[in-house]
Amino acid sequence: MAHSFDDLQLDALRARPLAKWRVYDPDVLPLWVADMDFPVAEPIRAAIRAYADGDLWGYPSHGGLPGVRETVCDRMRDRYGWEVEPDHVVLLPGIVAGLYGGVRAFASHGEGVVTPTPVYPPFRAATESQGRLYQSADLAEGPDGYRLDGEALDAAITPASRLLMLCHPHNPTGRVFDASELEALADRVIDHRLWVVSDELHADLNFGPQHRPFATVAPEVATRTVTLVGPTKAFNIAGLKVGFAIATDPETRERFRAALAGLAGPGPSVAQLAAKAAWSEADDWLDDTLAYLRANRDHVHHAVRERLPGVRMHLPEATYLAWLDFRNTVIADDPAGALLERGRLALNPGPSFGEAGRGFARLNFATSRGIVDEGLDRIARVLHEG
Repeated sequence: MAHSFDDLQLDALRARPLAKWRVYDPDVLPLWVADMDFPVAEPIRAAIRAYADGDLWGYPSHGGLPGVRETVCDRMRDRYGWEVEPDHVVLLPGIVAGLYGGVRAFASHGEGVVTPTPVYPPFRAATESQGRLYQSADLAEGPDGYRLDGEALDAAITPASRLLMLCHPHNPTGRVFDASELEALADRVIDHRLWVVSDELHADLNFGPQHRPFATVAPEVATRTVTLVGPTKAFNIAGLKVGFAIATDPETRERFRAALAGLAGPGPSVAQLAAKAAWSEADDWLDDTLAYLRANRDHVHHAVRERLPGVRMHLPEATYLAWLDFRNTVIADDPAGALLERGRLALNPGPSFGEAGRGFARLNFATSRGIVDEGLDRIARVLHEG
């Protein structure tokens, strides 16, 4: 059955004054940055209209607009079985601010930040740009996908390590870490007395495995963890720059909040209202969108096996991102560069996610099936031409 998302038109998308569609030349098909091309849910549109009609242009309160923090608590309880209180929630102008604030709060200059890799590029930028030591621990790849690698983590953790930064669900691989992995990771956090910043922004973009917030693994872990959450990825409102940090321990929370002082306050009022509408009124839209994304995911996975010789892809359990392995192809040295130059297709280069990303590229399938197919066709042509 046809879906309204199938009706997206390239000309209309190219007219959008947004990074996804304006960074590259008009003949390049951009399937890179993690935005969806889909129209947002009507409750979010209505909340933004009400904001404008109500002349709510003043400074937002640092505690958030009425009901916003309560909505975060409701979402964590209803979706993940995690009981948190409004006082545990810190408002942010986006998740990246939380990454930078977490590094500043929990690791001093020259101290270590341990991160499973490959990983979303701001993890490394937040660490090294602030004079901290980036300590990567590559994920282990098996026949069924990626897992946290205990031996790699043990090798990465040193006496200088102070902070673990976790991306869960994982970007770019799409992995939802299971209970055994999270419990083993929690043991290392406790043994080495590490602080934790867990980026869980993609949790709502889940295709089946139950997401478990890392802070719920053990009480001692909860006291040392700041969890970053928000609706911006799942509800396609990334440009509104809003997010939330949850820290149940008051000393941990105040340490994190102090690191943000003067640098990052709450997201704009309009963004807070949109976030509240997303999480309290727009789950029907999300369910429908997840069904479309699941079909696109499966379509890409099938195409990789049947049409793209030498390319490999593990089925992502969450996110709308496909982590494509080109290491056994003729463009293994620089797949994203070759696809851009010869196929006029823009994907995220694997090395931007760390050394473990060499030979890979990340494809965003959150667009119409027709546009996804055009992207796959361009990859197939480049591989065929050699």
